[in-house]
Amino acid sequence: MKISQAVIDDLSGAVEILYPLGQISPQLVFVFGCVDHFSNPSFFTTLKTAFPQAELVGCTTAGEISSVAVTNKTSIVTAVHFESAGFKVATAELQDMETSYQSGHDVATQLQSPDLRALMLFGQGVNINGSALIEGVASVLGTSLPMTGGLAGDDGAFSKTYTLSSSGISTSTIVAVGFVGDQLVFSHGSYGGWKAFGPTRKVTKCIGNVLYELDGTPALDVYKRYLGDYAKDLPGSGLLFPFEMLSNSRESLGQIRTILGVNESDGSLILAGAINPDGYLRLMHAHTDDLVDGAETAAQVTIEGATPLNGQSLGILVSCVGRKLVMGGRVDEEVEAVQDILGSNTVLCGFYSNGEICPGYKLEECSLHNQTMTITYLAELS
Repeated sequence: MKISQAVIDDLSGAVEILYPLGQISPQLVFVFGCVDHFSNPSFFTTLKTAFPQAELVGCTTAGEISSVAVTNKTSIVTAVHFESAGFKVATAELQDMETSYQSGHDVATQLQSPDLRALMLFGQGVNINGSALIEGVASVLGTSLPMTGGLAGDDGAFSKTYTLSSSGISTSTIVAVGFVGDQLVFSHGSYGGWKAFGPTRKVTKCIGNVLYELDGTPALDVYKRYLGDYAKDLPGSGLLFPFEMLSNSRESLGQIRTILGVNESDGSLILAGAINPDGYLRLMHAHTDDLVDGAETAAQVTIEGATPLNGQSLGILVSCVGRKLVMGGRVDEEVEAVQDILGSNTVLCGFYSNGEICPGYKLEECSLHNQTMTITYLAELS
């Protein structure tokens, strides 16, 4: 595997910056960048010109991750040339949140194959039910197929996000990459670092990923009481106080839900994924050191499932925008922790997201996460 990477600050100089990446004859190019770049029509034209023979895959972000640093208002372009592993890119339209399951089903149908080894999935970060999207994929491909990815970000605005494929840049397209080949190394890891606080609250009314009531009281009212002064900055401030999902016996399900929106008229909260209608929720918070430790744990789990290699490898990091807000100026520390464990031969790319797609900590079945660091490790055997 050969990998080459560039960081674009100013689109006016993008052609020159991207030229060296073409020297490795890439077949697949990952692009994670800011909304300003993706919404500029010249950006897609530049990418197609630079990589006429390669498949393009990516999305917008709430911060960009590269081997150099965490940046903002940039685009990280990572070109990959496989020696033996293969892949196929598929897309599906997502008309609205209610069709998330169908969109997952449609994109999985295109990739279904006896040779399919693993899948990466990228979706928009607003007006989507991420857990339903994953369920749609699993309805076709099963729950044991390794699947990772994430939901696009827009710097915490929760307004408009974009995805990228070779067909263009879109606000309503799900993009998936299916990997094949006996020489492919694909492993993953995921961990949070958040801690629960306050009492548990019974879910008394919810539909899908919309939470209407906790303990018989409008969910938004309950949430605002806990947030205090932070309430005036909703939904953005909700990234600092996600929900931990508990079972009907009040046991942790190992999943966290971030707020994507609020509805003042009916007092509901729109979460990034489905809620257990018979379960409980509890608020969470975190400190920077806890989150860095969580990223380190995710990297250790990733390496445990990977074959040691001497050549280049790729680490695709999808971390939550909420983690970035908590860590502030120390956000680079969680990426540095991952780099230290994956090693200097691993090129890092990725983004801060509105939702992370990956199996849970030391689990096989994929689910939607919020507030986690998720890592996908790609390499080829010699």
